[in-house]
This record gives sequence, C-alpha cells and structure tokens, in this order.
Amino acid sequence: MNKNAEAFKAYLEEKDIHVFEVEELEGDNQRTAVFRSHITTEGQQLPAIVILDESIFALVRVQISPKALTEANQLQLLKMVNEESASYKPFKLYLNQSGDLMLDVCLVFEEELKGDTVYTMFSVIINYLDANYRKFMKCVWQGD
Repeated sequence: MNKNAEAFKAYLEEKDIHVFEVEELEGDNQRTAVFRSHITTEGQQLPAIVILDESIFALVRVQISPKALTEANQLQLLKMVNEESASYKPFKLYLNQSGDLMLDVCLVFEEELKGDTVYTMFSVIINYLDANYRKFMKCVWQGD
C-alpha cells in the first residue's frame, strides 16, 4: 500500500471510523488504493470513493446519479453541470462516458496526507448534496 493510503488508513483506525473498504489496484505503477464508502442524502446512498496513490493528490469522487444523461434532459443537464462547476470552488460536476452524474474533489497536499483534511471534505460534500440533490435529480428526471 502506498504511504498516502497507509496514512489515511491509520487516521481512520485512530478515529475509529469503519465506513470504508479499501482495495489496492493490481498492476498499477502509482500503487493506487481506493477507499469505498457511500454518502446518504435525501434517503439515497450515493457511492463515494477516495483515491490515493503516490502523487501529491487525493481524489474524492461521488456518483450522484447513474445513467443521468438522456436525450430528453441533455441540454438542461449539461447547462446545470457547467453552471455548478463554475460556481463552486472545491467541486467539479461532470458526466462520465456512461452518462453518470459525478462529483469530484481534488485535494493537494505538500508533504504528507492529512486524514482530517480528506475526512472533513466529506462534511462539505454532504452539506452541498443536502442543499442541491433535489435540484440535480429534478434536472435528471425532466422529460421522463
């Protein structure tokens, strides 16, 4: 396991946080580790992961809605994604190749990963999703 993943795992153990499953990617030259969990908002469990490798970056990714993009909602959804991404500094919303609505947060750390920084970002994400999830889903469901 890479040193960043080891530091995050140690932080989780120290804080008695047991909501993540860790997976080390096979054959990856960056020795990537993925910590899987979920975020609950509006009664929905959204898959969430923390991706840690040997770089100076930590990525937190949340799948807001699978298969969100349709012909009926394409224009409005793309407009909403662009507006949200331009408005909020820490978050970037996008639609992946499968049309899933995703949220990414990229954290940078200089010398060593700080578990508090990564875990605190989950509170920020949860507050953002609690305030915006209905709006996102209204846009996804339009035209259904």
